[in-house]
Amino acid sequence: INCLTAKEWLKAQIGVWQFNYGSEDIRDKKIHPATFPLSLSSKVIELFSHQGELVVDPFVGSGTTLVSARSLNRNSLGFDLSEKYIELSNSRLGSDDLFNGSNQQAICDDARNISKYIEDESISLIWTSPPYANLLNRKRKNKSRRDRKNDQLGKIEQYSQDDRDLGTYSIEKYSESMGDIFENLLPLLKPKGHCVINVPDMWWENKRITIHVSLIDELRKRGYELRNIIIWDRTNLVNRIGIFGWPSNYITMGVTFEYLLDFWRPPILDEG
Repeated sequence: INCLTAKEWLKAQIGVWQFNYGSEDIRDKKIHPATFPLSLSSKVIELFSHQGELVVDPFVGSGTTLVSARSLNRNSLGFDLSEKYIELSNSRLGSDDLFNGSNQQAICDDARNISKYIEDESISLIWTSPPYANLLNRKRKNKSRRDRKNDQLGKIEQYSQDDRDLGTYSIEKYSESMGDIFENLLPLLKPKGHCVINVPDMWWENKRITIHVSLIDELRKRGYELRNIIIWDRTNLVNRIGIFGWPSNYITMGVTFEYLLDFWRPPILDEG
């Protein structure tokens, strides 16, 4: 499944992961509203692929998947609707890495069209952090933003208002659209190839919207098998949080943890 040693494999058995941002990471929300650390991306790629294999990110955003794939000598393709983010990805990749033979490419296209670019059973790992339904498509009002006195308060940090952008959808439409996209990706994935999706849940009008549950249900219907749920513990990355719900409405802070949903394409059983 990977190139890890037994000692490295053992470290990956823990189901709660923590990471820090490094100098190459993008933290400025004006550049991209939702990024994840290179260290997170690298761990997922190392765990579920070998050197020289193909990693695909259907929602590549700032290009973190491509950057970490290159450093680990994996080939990678990333897709995004936004020309701005494709340009950002390419700028982060810069010139070719002379120390390995891998190739990376950022493509400006809808994730629904990925099958036009890739042959069946050629992807070893699908790894992505997709838009989270309409989580970002609203003004920032929470108390932690007020306390920090920065320019995020009152801003809508959404990627775009494109009709194809999953980040503008209700949870019901979002789940169905994600199912459509990943159903089309399934034949491109090698049998027992993994698909890891990073998502949080969210609060909307005082109700918990369980995005991770919706995606698990939808992808199972489309032929994927859920293998693991890993918690990405982000408490060390959160500077300050407000007192939400106190004293009568208990709300766990969504910014302090997210889910890494690990699916695979079930192995093809021999007939007879």
